[in-house]
Amino acid sequence: MTEMILLSEDQMARISPFFPLSHGMPRVDDRRVISGINFVIRYPVTHL
Repeated sequence: MTEMILLSEDQMARISPFFPLSHGMPRVDDRRVISGINFVIRYPVTHL
């Protein structure tokens, strides 16, 4: 990713109750996952 859009601590605190709980496997960094989702929404890739 060329541009990561990281959320602030306050923003993460507001949305963290909606994240699923970990079941067995260690969780990845939620902030990086949200950044990746924002990137895909912001810069959609068209496949032809």
